[in-house]
Amino acid sequence: MKFLDARRLTGPNLHFDGPAAVLDVACTAAEAAAFIPAWRAAIGGYWSALGEPAPAFSHIDLDGGVSLAFTAPIDALYAASEVNEQAFVDVTGLPVAEPVERSLDTLRAALAEERNDALLALQDEARVRGVPFFWDDDEASLGMGRHSAVWPVRELPGVGDVDWESHRDIPVGLVTGTNGKTTTVRLARHILRGAGRHVGVSSTDWIAVDDTILERGDWSGPGGARAVLRQPAADVGVLEAARGGLLRRGLGVERAAAAVITNIAADHLGDFGSRNLEELLAIKWIVSRAVAKGGRLILNAGDERLVRHAAGFEGEIAWFSLDPTLPLVRAHTAHGGVAYVLRGRDLVRLADGTETVLCADADIPITLGGAARHNVANALAAAALAFELGATTENIRAGLVSMSQEANPGRCNVFSIGDRHVLVDFAHNPQAMRALFDMARALPARRRALCFGQAGDRPDELIREMTRDAWAIGLDRVYVSELADYRRGRDAGAVYAVIRDELLSLGADPGAVEHHELESDSFAAALDWAGDGDLVIMLALGSYGTIRERIDTLIQATG
Repeated sequence: MKFLDARRLTGPNLHFDGPAAVLDVACTAAEAAAFIPAWRAAIGGYWSALGEPAPAFSHIDLDGGVSLAFTAPIDALYAASEVNEQAFVDVTGLPVAEPVERSLDTLRAALAEERNDALLALQDEARVRGVPFFWDDDEASLGMGRHSAVWPVRELPGVGDVDWESHRDIPVGLVTGTNGKTTTVRLARHILRGAGRHVGVSSTDWIAVDDTILERGDWSGPGGARAVLRQPAADVGVLEAARGGLLRRGLGVERAAAAVITNIAADHLGDFGSRNLEELLAIKWIVSRAVAKGGRLILNAGDERLVRHAAGFEGEIAWFSLDPTLPLVRAHTAHGGVAYVLRGRDLVRLADGTETVLCADADIPITLGGAARHNVANALAAAALAFELGATTENIRAGLVSMSQEANPGRCNVFSIGDRHVLVDFAHNPQAMRALFDMARALPARRRALCFGQAGDRPDELIREMTRDAWAIGLDRVYVSELADYRRGRDAGAVYAVIRDELLSLGADPGAVEHHELESDSFAAALDWAGDGDLVIMLALGSYGTIRERIDTLIQATG
């Protein structure tokens, strides 16, 4: 048995619909069975001695251990996490990450320091009135976007001093899944901007309102959601919800107008709590709680796991699918349900027995004439999301056909350098790479070269499988990047050796496989090799900016 983590869950999470303190433990099933009741007793004893009401308990058996949680007020979560650590030490006699020996007096002092009666009063009144309420270590706020007000968490107004009628919500859409999240967010944002809305976005790109970037970086967790929904310029929100934030802190909002789950596929597997696809599905499914009452859940009808899991969802669902003949889609729409499908070459909205053609797939720039099927699927998901956030079908049509590749950097971008062509993408997991390879196969080319690498934490067989997928599109040259920042325990050159061995077994000429330290070096070598009519496929995991700068320079030089 081993302590893994004790932390706060600040929003809807795997265990509860609200805040809690969670303890993750690596152990066998037998150890978990003995530990759980002892842990509950220890928590109950401490919580009672601290004068707190009895909490609710939860535990989830996971691959490699168990996750345990108990509910706590928002002004007691740090103390609750300390109680979790001490309970683990008391029950097991084992250490946590750092040595801990907290007496009851120490815990009582920590709880007293954290207490904030004004914060709880504001939270309680907001709940009664149905007003959105957000809080963190520094600030608390009521309402969303243009209806929001924010105060320092230790300088809060009294309940009677708040103009409650002025604080309301704005339409909010959530986007999660394995692949396509960022593209779907970007598309929905573009559609809504074209409809005249002021769009707040939190994503792996940045926090932004309209064209004003507030802060760059990965803001796809609850902190990004709060930051965007406190912006007075925003009248609609599109929030990306990634696995890490959902698992470590929970969801950033309790209610939303719509939530998209694009797909469930192998990526970021291996961390405790997300070691297999079923655990990953459970994490992504958290967003469904925000739309269970009064919103709409937008799901990929081609994803078997989502279809199976949706059978237990009691709220409203809209399906999207590249295949309109799926029995699920037919049955759903026959009973008045909503679906967004690709029929022939047209994107179509099916609702209330009517069919509305949105546009042709080839008219959407980021689909590259319809060849990028994964972006056709992303366009369907974005159309469904934008509609639920207030866009009309005319707005959706205009937005889909006007969003350029430039507005979707790092995702399926094609450039022409003279008569040479370059396809750049961020694809980094098996499903995304297969989608990219399918599209690359559809693009006309005299010869094809691939520049890529793989992270060291992927199993050899998975690396070989992705190498086979790449070779199948008809490659003439392969440039393998070392990706030093992604070795993750492997020796230098180890991943390259696996890729090269698989390529040679597939019939590649040894002289057609090159090894380079940097992605930029691989790309430069591929461009030197490429001639008129050739296609260079560049998977840029960590150097998109550098690659893009080189492309722009070369385009300018070739006129």
